[in-house]
Amino acid sequence: MTVRSEGAIALPIDAYEEAVSADAARILAGVSAEAVKVGVACEALHVRDQFPAEGIVAAAKAQGCELIVMASHGRRGLSKLLLGSQATRVLALSEVPVLICR
Repeated sequence: MTVRSEGAIALPIDAYEEAVSADAARILAGVSAEAVKVGVACEALHVRDQFPAEGIVAAAKAQGCELIVMASHGRRGLSKLLLGSQATRVLALSEVPVLICR
């Protein structure tokens, strides 16, 4: 039995990518502004079309970073022993030291 979908709507990929880029630009601008306030050098970079951990490691390598600093979930109890999945993946993939902040 074959079922046809007559009312299918095409995904607006271009609109989605524009929205994601705009969100990234807004978030990274806020991070950069906070870094400037406290006197920390910061270069904000939006990496497209990669999983987060892989993008972080690739960008760190391309930029010649000597340290990757990441936040992890502030969990309590037994779950506090676990890092987030992306932080764990960065730790596994990175050739440079990784500092995880809670």
